[in-house]
Amino acid sequence: MTRISREFSNTMQKEAVSAVSADVIFASSRFPNYKIGANNQIVDAKEDSKVLTMKEVVARETALLLEQQKRLSVRDLASKFEKGLAAAAKFSEEARLREAATLEKHVLLKKLRDALESLKGRVAGRNKDDVEEAIVMVEALAVQLTQRDGELLQEKTEVKKLANFLKQASEDAKKLVDEERAQARAEIESARAAVQRVEEALQEQEQMSRASGKQDLEELMKEVQEARRIKMLHQPSKVMDMEHELRALRIQLAEKSKHSLLLQKELARSKRVEENLSHVYELDGAETLGSYLRIQPCSDIAPEISQCSIQWYRISSEGGKKELILGASKSVYAPEPFDVGRILQVEITYDGHLIVLTTTGPIDPAAGLGNYVEALVRKHDVEFKVVVTQMNGADHPSESIHVLHVGKMRMKLCKGKMTIAKEYYSSSMQLCGVRGGGNAAAQALFWQAKKGFSVVLAFESERDRNAAIMLARRFAFDCNIMLAGPDGGSCIGTK
Repeated sequence: MTRISREFSNTMQKEAVSAVSADVIFASSRFPNYKIGANNQIVDAKEDSKVLTMKEVVARETALLLEQQKRLSVRDLASKFEKGLAAAAKFSEEARLREAATLEKHVLLKKLRDALESLKGRVAGRNKDDVEEAIVMVEALAVQLTQRDGELLQEKTEVKKLANFLKQASEDAKKLVDEERAQARAEIESARAAVQRVEEALQEQEQMSRASGKQDLEELMKEVQEARRIKMLHQPSKVMDMEHELRALRIQLAEKSKHSLLLQKELARSKRVEENLSHVYELDGAETLGSYLRIQPCSDIAPEISQCSIQWYRISSEGGKKELILGASKSVYAPEPFDVGRILQVEITYDGHLIVLTTTGPIDPAAGLGNYVEALVRKHDVEFKVVVTQMNGADHPSESIHVLHVGKMRMKLCKGKMTIAKEYYSSSMQLCGVRGGGNAAAQALFWQAKKGFSVVLAFESERDRNAAIMLARRFAFDCNIMLAGPDGGSCIGTK
């Protein structure tokens, strides 16, 4: 805040606050020059002592600002004027109250005198003298009160004059405060601009000094390196020693790298062991169509698989939709063509604990199966040699060869010239891979020709089984029939 001296009426005009100098003179506009003295020593060049340095300019400006802060604040002076104005207003209010009280006293005295006058005509003798004496005293009191009113009126006039003077002084002080404030702001802005210019100049000088010093250092390093190179050329033995040291360091680094790699492998192995401790089962088998997956225990603490509840699911690789595979509740599951491109998941429940196993990726199609099916589609009727292992849920003891006909309109199962089943594609027909069983599950399928008749057929190879399923579903789709597994209940599997 800008300060003024206590005798502001005389000193404000005589000594105005000196503004911060905007014309700063630097000692030099470039990096200092050096001279080479005796014995190749660097000597600073002598500068003109009359020119002020940066630090001296900043110190001078700081001293001027501190001197301004030591002066009396105009705001303090305005505060004193405001306090005087408030006191004058208070005195005026007290004078008004006194005037009102005096008026009330005059009214009371007049009423008292009228009462005494009326009482004077009613009494006689000594009482009348007392009344007259009282009237004289009341008149004397009225005269004193009138004199007091005159004094109060004069005092009120003086108080009004004082209040007007203080009000005018307060307004003048406020104007002075506004003027000084504007002047102080201008001086502060000027000081800030000067300080900013000084800082920018200092930063520029520092940057120039760093750039020049860095350049000199780089040149010096180049000269040192060149000198070392020349010196080493004349001392080949040291160069050979350094090469041997470098070779030894490279060998040590390679050994350390191998040791680090071994430690990383050991750490990864220990992590895998810790993770495997939390899993007591794993899926065994190729994740391709034509193979089968089996749940295998991988820990000595794994409970018997026959004591666990098992359920298989298929999960879409795109949307992640989980679909229940009805009847797939055995420890072995053979993927069917409908599982290709999907992830298989099995949930094992034992004593309230749930263990979830999942294939590493979607089920892959069998090699060459697509081309084989496309070749069979061109035929009107395709025959497959099969063996009936179950019929209507019961084991079939005969192991005679049967023939499964897959046609464009219907499917037929024959034994020699005898037809066992023959049905057109319909919504009641079901066809899927056997959901359970042992190693032969990948070669067997479940076929429900109609309600009340179902068989489990074993094929000669996995390719024939999958081709029969794909071919039948292809022909059924051409007849607007979606041929799939059971939509309720469980598929019957081999034991």
